[in-house]
Amino acid sequence: MRWERLFEDLEGQLAAEWESERAALDSESERLRLSRVRLHDRLVAFAGATDIETVSVALADSSILRGSVEAVGTDFAALRLETPTGGLALVRMAAVASLTTSEVALMRAARPDAQRVNAGLADRLTLGFVLRDLARRRVPVRAHGLWGGAESGTIDRVGLDHLDLAVHDAGAARRTGEVHAFRLVPFDAIAWLSLERGESPALL
Repeated sequence: MRWERLFEDLEGQLAAEWESERAALDSESERLRLSRVRLHDRLVAFAGATDIETVSVALADSSILRGSVEAVGTDFAALRLETPTGGLALVRMAAVASLTTSEVALMRAARPDAQRVNAGLADRLTLGFVLRDLARRRVPVRAHGLWGGAESGTIDRVGLDHLDLAVHDAGAARRTGEVHAFRLVPFDAIAWLSLERGESPALL
């Protein structure tokens, strides 16, 4: 009986040590996985969530936007704003200062399955590609710069890393008599763009 009890104790100790070692390995593996997760991956998880999660996004121009992540491209996120008109904001990823939401939503967005759920065409689009679609359809926008100013207008042309903006009053059509100025604006100077009529780019 004494030997049986001894063997049982040894088996219990080995099992406890194995569980402890496995937990340590799992924890280390998870830390390693998380070290490779990008902001882009977390935002993709928000866009693919089955239940719409409201987030608050602080930007480098001191703007704070509230809404839900509708789509994510390679270098931008489309945010459906919590406003009466439900307008859309195209937020440059590099201009995001922080994102505030529930702890549950943040934890869910860190899971690998959640980050894969919304992978698709939008995930491969660049901001430049989306802006070319807006220029083609003459969709009026309001460009919010990192310097804190904002101007309304219509995008005339889009280059590799910049756009040409015909500046005119919000709600006005892009006619020669309505245009106040023509601006060449680098993408790097833009924090976000709002679509004045609340419509979405064709591919988002």
